[in-house]
Amino acid sequence: MQFQKAELVISAPNRQSWPDSDLPEIVLAGRSNVGKSSFINAITGRKKLAYVGNTPGKTRLLNFFNLDDRYMLVDVPGYGFASLSKTQLMQFADMMEDYFANRWQKKGLVMLVDARHLPTEDDFSMLEYARYYQIPCCIVATKSDKVKPSRLAHQLKQLSKALELHEDEPLIPFSARTKKGIDEVWEKIQSLLEA
Repeated sequence: MQFQKAELVISAPNRQSWPDSDLPEIVLAGRSNVGKSSFINAITGRKKLAYVGNTPGKTRLLNFFNLDDRYMLVDVPGYGFASLSKTQLMQFADMMEDYFANRWQKKGLVMLVDARHLPTEDDFSMLEYARYYQIPCCIVATKSDKVKPSRLAHQLKQLSKALELHEDEPLIPFSARTKKGIDEVWEKIQSLLEA
C-alpha cells in the first residue's frame, strides 16, 4: 500500500499526550528486538519513519503514526526487555493498561512474533490481554526469511499451536527485507478497521 502521508504525530508518555483524533487506530505490539521498526518502515514504504536501532528496547513511549489522515498506527513499547528497572516496567504496564482500557479509537492489534522462535511468556500474556479486552488480533511472524524455506511451514504451525490461535487470528509470515507478507498484513488490517 502506498501512502502520500506517513508521519509520526507524537511520542506520548501518558494519556494527556494522546492525540485528539477520531482516526481508527491499529496497535502494534511485540517483544523487544522482534523487528517492529523494520515492520513499520516496510508496510508504510518508508525507510526511516520508525527508528531502527541495534539496541533492543528503544521504544519507551506510545508512538502514534498518521497514515494519509485515514488511520493511526500505534507502536507500543517492546515487552520482555530485561534491562529495565521495576519502576520502568510498572510505568509501561500502567501506560498500556490505560491505553487498552480507555482508548476508544483502537480497532485491532497486530502482534509480532519472531518466526525463528517459539513464543515467550510475554507473547502469551500480550495475546491474552488482547483477548481479555476483546481486541481483534492479527499475528505476524517476522524474520521469516531467516527460517529455511523447507522449515517455514512447520515453524508457523508450531507457533500457531503454541499460541492456540483462533480461526479469526491468522498467522502471517513476514519479512521486512524481502517484503513478503505486506499485502496479507494490509488485507487483515483493512478487515480489522472495517469490523
